[in-house]
This record gives sequence, structure tokens and C-alpha cells, in this order.
Amino acid sequence: MAEFKLKKGFDIKVAGKADLELTDLGAPKKVALQPTDFRGYKPKLEVEVGSQVKKGSPLFHLKSNEAIKFVSPVSGKVVEINRGERRAIVEVVVENDSKDEALKFDTFSDSTTKEQIIDTMSKGGMWPLVRQRPFSKIANPADTPRDIFISGMDTAPLAADMKFIMQGLEKDFQLGVNIISKLTEGKIYLSTESGAEGIPAFQNVINVEKNTFSGPHPAGNVGVQIHHIKPVKRDIVWYVQPYAVAMIGQFFRTGEYASERIVAIAGHALKKKQYFKTILGVPVASLITEANLAHPDCRLISGNVLTGRKVLHKGYVGYYDNLISVIPEGPKERRLIGWYRPGFNLRSHSKSFLSTWVNRDENEVDTLLNGGDRTFVMSGDYENVLPMDVYPVYLAKSIMAEDIEEMEGLGILEVDEEDLALCSYICPSKNDFGKIVRQGLDLIEKEG
Repeated sequence: MAEFKLKKGFDIKVAGKADLELTDLGAPKKVALQPTDFRGYKPKLEVEVGSQVKKGSPLFHLKSNEAIKFVSPVSGKVVEINRGERRAIVEVVVENDSKDEALKFDTFSDSTTKEQIIDTMSKGGMWPLVRQRPFSKIANPADTPRDIFISGMDTAPLAADMKFIMQGLEKDFQLGVNIISKLTEGKIYLSTESGAEGIPAFQNVINVEKNTFSGPHPAGNVGVQIHHIKPVKRDIVWYVQPYAVAMIGQFFRTGEYASERIVAIAGHALKKKQYFKTILGVPVASLITEANLAHPDCRLISGNVLTGRKVLHKGYVGYYDNLISVIPEGPKERRLIGWYRPGFNLRSHSKSFLSTWVNRDENEVDTLLNGGDRTFVMSGDYENVLPMDVYPVYLAKSIMAEDIEEMEGLGILEVDEEDLALCSYICPSKNDFGKIVRQGLDLIEKEG
């Protein structure tokens, strides 16, 4: 076991973490899968409006790989197939008939081979839980990853409590680790928070190499951990969220699609913050009623405030998200001489406001960017929030110049949007580093 003490980074300390209170919401009346959650891939439908489905029935598959299915979390009827720009499919909505009829898949035994695991996970809708670096997209089953990484900590603002959501999943997590260990000839790396109170599922698990991390966000990002444990060069590694590992174990133990999810609702714009046990693709409205909103104009975000996606109240929780963040919308107009105000409640990385010294606790943030677009400012601050051997500004400029050789030399294959999210947050020029990095990754993938 190695211990990594990271000093670079920044904790935003947003007020409104979810209380450790769990409500079993059960399966909602409607659920939806959103193909836009799976970047870089186009879906091909296997159902139409009116189709009857069981839990585990395929709704669509990847155009580039027909074997990878995306399945229904409930039994019922397909009632909507919603499309966006250029008729792209954005939602496949299934109405729950509450019969809980499910397709059956093969269970796991010691003799189960790697090929059988991949085939069962692909047919059973579990394969999209496995993602790869570089490019941060669904793993290609035809690849053999160098190693597989699991980040057992989340340092993002308002992140769900890892110990709380993993309680009672010890056996399924161990089974999931045993299963994914057959997918690589390398190691399974599990990273946990140094000094944190032990999580039983992680304390007793075997067949993994454990490492501990400490430090501010983004110490919990799997990309940061890969960089420090064993960086990506020209090879491919896979990564899986801890809860997803447990769901893989549950899937192979029961032979049924594991659709259960625990979702936290958090943010100071909510009156009541808590956790819900529910189903994949749950409507946001099932978790957050309008009566629970403490502000008249709120932004709902599927995920955390740094990298999440804005959703409507009538929308659905993202496939990989276990958090809905709710913060007030900022003022429509910038504050007059805002830079001249003391800023007792404004969080500032550059220590521009008095809050740095007089208010070190959590802050009530809103969506106001507190600045406007301008050219890059070479302040040296970006490197202070990225605990990796990567120079964000040089990398961004090489992407804008479409210089692939330079991008790779500057480490683009090791990062994705979440790793550079803090660079966007602290940027005095309000540049979106995540968007720039994605443009670079897409260009490299396109050029092969």
C-alpha cells in the first residue's frame, strides 16, 4: 500500500450536504435512459413506442458495437422516445407496470471465463458501467486493459457519502471485484481516503491493491489517482465506480439486471437534503418536489456543481450520477463594482475577498460566474489546483492549435473534463477547460 499526500487542489466547500437519512422510494412510475450520457457513441433503437419490455430487455444498442445493450430498469411499456437536435435520441422513457418481470442472465462461478463475463454483461446491460482512460468513455470489450482502477473516495463539492451508499454491499462488492479481476492481466487498484473512518466494503476486500490519498479536490478523481499510481502512456486502463462494482456483483449473483441506485439530493437551495434508494433513470421530480425548493429560481444539476449537467425538474437523473445538486440561479446582471465589495460570503481561490480570513466554513454559492470572457491570464494559479504533471494553459493552447503531437506530449491522454474542472472554476478569463480538453480528445480519436 502506498500513501499519496496531495497538496495541490482546492475545496470549494459548498453549503448543503445531504443528511445521512435514507428514504426507500422504490421504482417510480416512469424511468428513462438518456443516450447522451454515453459520450462518443450513437444509439440504435431496439424498441418503439408501445413496445412491452421486461427488466433487462434491451432498449437500444451502440451503432458501433451491436453487442453492447442498454436495457430497461423496469418492466412495462415504452411510452416516449424523445429526440433533440438533428433528431438525435435524447430519452427512451418506460412506464413501470409494477409487475417487476425480469429477464434472466447467467450467474457467476469460478469456472466462468472472461469471454462469458463480457458476453453476459453486454447482453445484460451492465457493460456501460465499465469505462476507459484515455477518452473517458465506455470500454471496448475487445481491448485488454493494463489495469482496472476503483476510486473509493469522492472529493467533489456536495459529493455523496461513500460509506453511507456502500453500507450493506460488502459481499456484492467483493464478488464484483472477483469478476472484473478476470478482465485484466494486470491489477485491480482500489484508492481510499487516508485517515478516513473505514468503509467495511473496502477494509475487508481482497484481490485488490490498496492505496490511500489525502488532500483537497480533485484528489478523489480516478484520473488523478491513475496519474500518481501508474500513469497512462500509450496503453488503456479501465475504471469502475465502487457502487457499480457492487451492482456487477449483484447482477452475477442474482442473474437479474441490477437497476437499484442510491441518489443524494443536496445544496442549500433545498429545504430538506437526504438520500433516496430508487431505480436507475429516476425522474428528478420524484426526488425533489417544488415544495422542497427554498429559492424561487434554482438550477438543478445531475452530478456535482463542477462537472454536472443542468437538468429540468421534469428531467431524469444521469446514468453515472448519484447526486442532484441544487443551487440558486445567480443575478441576471453582474453586481455593480462587485470586485470592490468585501465579499464575506464569496468563496475565492485567489483570496480576493475577506471570506478567506473571516468565513472559512461552507459558502452559499449561486451560478454567477463573477467575471467575463477575456484572453488567458498566465497567473500560475491553474497548476496549483491540478495535482498532476500537466500544464493546463499550454495544453489548452496546443488543443486550440490542433497540434496533436504537442497535446500528447503535454499529457492530454491522462485527463478529462473533471480533472481540469477547477481550472475553469478559478479562471479569471472564464475559459471552459473541460470543453477545450474534450475537443482535443475528440480530435485525437478522430485522427486515430
